[in-house]
Amino acid sequence: MPDSSAIVILTGAGISAESGLATFRGPGGLWEGHRVEDVCTPQALARDPALVHRFYDLRRAALESAAPNAAHLALARLERDWPGGLLIVTQNVDDLHERAGSRAVLHMHGALNSALCAACDHRLDWHGALPPGSACPACAAPALRPDIVFFGEIPYRMDEIEAALSGAGLFVSIGTSGAVYPAAGFVRMARAYGARTLELNLEPSAGSDWFDEVRHGPASEIVPAWVDTLLAARS
Repeated sequence: MPDSSAIVILTGAGISAESGLATFRGPGGLWEGHRVEDVCTPQALARDPALVHRFYDLRRAALESAAPNAAHLALARLERDWPGGLLIVTQNVDDLHERAGSRAVLHMHGALNSALCAACDHRLDWHGALPPGSACPACAAPALRPDIVFFGEIPYRMDEIEAALSGAGLFVSIGTSGAVYPAAGFVRMARAYGARTLELNLEPSAGSDWFDEVRHGPASEIVPAWVDTLLAARS
């Protein structure tokens, strides 16, 4: 049975766009100038590791100069003050939720500031450049790669996500295109389990019709307003 006080929030690139981080889609998108096949597939990593590593080195460097915006801060406040359970499931590979103060964050597509050993699956925090052939501290194999879920790979912690959706009373999608699966299917999964659903997005997403309620506008404006309303209703 869903818990009416449990909230699952899915966030996408739109919540970080106002922090200066490029979005996945659109003319200013993250992949502009690079075919996805050249930088975000296992085949690309095997074919041209220098290009793939350099691409993510640049993303990591851009993240260093970014800061959480009002939407990230509002979700951290909601986690702190909400009397029920709350989980943020993010498609983003930045750490802006954590830097804003959120703690219940699950990165389904990996994290820029993490490295993964392709030989033994060891993970470690990583900041700065990650040269191809970097040695794993656990097994010594020269096999460290960006800890990013490439296209064709299975997103992380899907069992935990489904378990959270099955018990949520409210599912909220923020800043997502509604076109990238499996995350695009979460709204239907949440509805099937009995949750109310809300979309907060700059414009209608590909999945807007699946939501009980939609609110459109910049994340830095509509997310804090929603959090204010939600917390006021519980006080």
